[in-house]
Amino acid sequence: MKIYCPECEWEPDAHSLWSCTCGHSWNTFDTHGQCPRCGYIWRDTQCLACQKWSKHHDWYHDLPPVDADVIREPATMM
Repeated sequence: MKIYCPECEWEPDAHSLWSCTCGHSWNTFDTHGQCPRCGYIWRDTQCLACQKWSKHHDWYHDLPPVDADVIREPATMM
């Protein structure tokens, strides 16, 4: 599977890290956009090269289209 920015075609490697609002840093493509610390699902991803935002699922090439609207956020704890 090819993963690259739909805007500039930059390809992240295993050492590329994104940060969640909870402060955790990880490679977002290891978890398909879900923060492993807080469970937040990032529907959009910012390119570390061109800085543009695009739908997370648009980074995955050679895959069938995904309806991101059917993806549910994890239940929050009270």
